[in-house]
Amino acid sequence: MYIEAAAGYLGVSVVLYAVFGGADFGAGMQEAFLGAHRRAEQRDVITEAMGPVWEANHIWLIIALVVLFNGFPRAFSTLSVAFHLPLIVMLLGIVLRGCSFTFRHYDTHKDQSHAVYSALFAAASFLTPFMLGVVAGGMMLGRVGAGGGYLERYVLPWASAFSAAVGLFVCALFAFLAAVYLVGETEDAELRGRFAGRAKVANGLSVGAGGLVFLAAQADGFPLVQRFLAHPASLACMVLATAALAPLWVALSKGRTSTARVLAASQVALVLGGWFALQYPVLIAASEPITLASAAAPDAVLRPLLYALIAGTVLVLPVLVFLLRVFKMRTPGHDG
Repeated sequence: MYIEAAAGYLGVSVVLYAVFGGADFGAGMQEAFLGAHRRAEQRDVITEAMGPVWEANHIWLIIALVVLFNGFPRAFSTLSVAFHLPLIVMLLGIVLRGCSFTFRHYDTHKDQSHAVYSALFAAASFLTPFMLGVVAGGMMLGRVGAGGGYLERYVLPWASAFSAAVGLFVCALFAFLAAVYLVGETEDAELRGRFAGRAKVANGLSVGAGGLVFLAAQADGFPLVQRFLAHPASLACMVLATAALAPLWVALSKGRTSTARVLAASQVALVLGGWFALQYPVLIAASEPITLASAAAPDAVLRPLLYALIAGTVLVLPVLVFLLRVFKMRTPGHDG
């Protein structure tokens, strides 16, 4: 019971980080494609949307790491060792992105330094989710623990076409989320139309990148299609995520911002749910798969961990809801 509960907290934290934190990364990606027309105004919309909440959204990543470190220490150690290279790059991206966003916002001298900050912000916004996807792909591929030298132990587990395709898929998914969310952050009809258009483009790219994941898996000898077909829950998640495409596009076309946001977040949650179902009960596919049971800490550790998580949920969730209400309750462009 304790193992499943801790795994549930881990899964929910990853989903919430993707839905909220992923949109922040996607907003940085959007900056790279604003174009010259009304570029400053579009950037202001992105800054105003991210400003109050971008740091708070990292709480979900912190919770996931805390649960993994304390609840499943063997998985944490394997992950942090086998994937230390992409994880280092990912962490550097998070730091560079946060610093560049903050420096650009508070630097009153709008000179060439702002262009440097903006370039770093956009580049790190791509790099971090790409590496996150690379690690996720490596966790599925099963090349961890194969032995050999440094290359075989610390590079080949994640340096593959499949992992790169998952990284691109994550980038497209986050860019899509951000564009959908940004539609409701302005009353300007032209800017809303631009963000809605980018949301549709990013949604199409997400579908294409998803197909690329399956092709890359086949090229790497990983039977992803067969595994999906053999897991009804994963297949159902994929079907439901695909079925949400049509109503999502209708909601974007008709300006139903709240509906579009719910559908977009649901799509991301379904994608992750399909991954979780496909992996369960394996945390990291390896020469000797690391499962929830084999990686779990003793009950003497899991029990207080769960008590702390429950107490933290009671304390933190109302504060986060209050934060969002304070800064977003007057946000224009919602359809209720």
